[in-house]
Amino acid sequence: MTFQFTRRRALALTGSAIAAPFLWRQARAAYDEGVTDTEIKLGTTAAYSGPVSAIASYGEAQVAYFKMINDRGGINGRKINLISLDNAFSPPKTIEQTRRLVESDGVFAIAGALGTPTNAAVQKYLNSKKVPNLFLTSGSERFNDPANFPWIVPLYPSYVAQGMIYGRFLLENKPNAKIGVLFENDDLGRDYLRGLKQGLGSKAQTMIVAEKSHEVTDPTIDSAVISIQAAGADTFIQFTNQRYAAQGIRKVAVSNWKPLQIIASNAASIAQTLVPVGLENCKGIYSARWEKAPSDAAFANDAGVEDFKKFVGEYMPKYNLEDLNAVPGYNCACAIAEVLKRCGDELTRENLLKQATSLKDLSLPLLLNGIKLSNSSTDYAAFHAMELIQFDGEKFVGQGDVIQI
Repeated sequence: MTFQFTRRRALALTGSAIAAPFLWRQARAAYDEGVTDTEIKLGTTAAYSGPVSAIASYGEAQVAYFKMINDRGGINGRKINLISLDNAFSPPKTIEQTRRLVESDGVFAIAGALGTPTNAAVQKYLNSKKVPNLFLTSGSERFNDPANFPWIVPLYPSYVAQGMIYGRFLLENKPNAKIGVLFENDDLGRDYLRGLKQGLGSKAQTMIVAEKSHEVTDPTIDSAVISIQAAGADTFIQFTNQRYAAQGIRKVAVSNWKPLQIIASNAASIAQTLVPVGLENCKGIYSARWEKAPSDAAFANDAGVEDFKKFVGEYMPKYNLEDLNAVPGYNCACAIAEVLKRCGDELTRENLLKQATSLKDLSLPLLLNGIKLSNSSTDYAAFHAMELIQFDGEKFVGQGDVIQI
């Protein structure tokens, strides 16, 4: 912890009584690396290229949001300098770029980084450096470990919890289902699968007839889909990203297979997943959500959605409202801004961590109404509800009340 009180300010203090309150505030301000009287420097990495570059609007939304914040005067009188670097969704590249942000750019914190394998690659490094990885976007439970990794703070619903919801849904609505699961061979896919089995309980062993994994570098998953169909599955669940979910839905359609289909929420983008394979092939697909879809007429008069539309109209003019990847980027940026605001002039990493892990009923503009964020220093999980949804051929439709998790 350092206190910045320069000779220049001291001279101004003696020379002008009018300046005294301002200078007294500056004298008391506690700063860590990456913070000055006029700037807060943050760093992040995003997939602007590589196998999942379709999600680039997530990072673009964060950059645009803080540009808007700066145009409005910043936070507590300071501008936000967000340095967002391309990680190509590659763990080695993420390590390289994160080290640059910490050791060369001298950022105050890593903020809003997206992805399970990418954040896992820098988890130990950032924790050892005591640099906050603030509100990373991944539902892997490995990141909610305040006892061993106190500087790693997630902001995304648990994949395990989401998998449990799908399992309970099937028990209630298709108790004799023969389930085939395709999942990413990483923490994301394995957490979803673990949650599904927990939701199915004692029936998991008999209901799941096939499990097939894939790598995020695989060119195609067609053979895995064929194998799952051949196992006799009448329910096809994909715990993977948009690229592979689209491949899976397409393969189902051309195979004239008619299973009940469920896709993970991170793949439930109409623009990136469903449109490329034809909306007629996607009717009936289930998923989950906790955020509003700006293109959905059901949210046409929602104040948060209206503000988002104005934001993208000015700061992301080429953005397609059907691309839901920008929505979590926007919500995450809002949460980061709120925590920085709460830090006031005590802009130390310790205080940032304290504020980020003591949320109580925090509302964000694009969260579903009724969903608020709360966490604690002993449990960083902030989301405690989501909604099951089904695609009707044009849009995803909520299937009842939000489900507590």
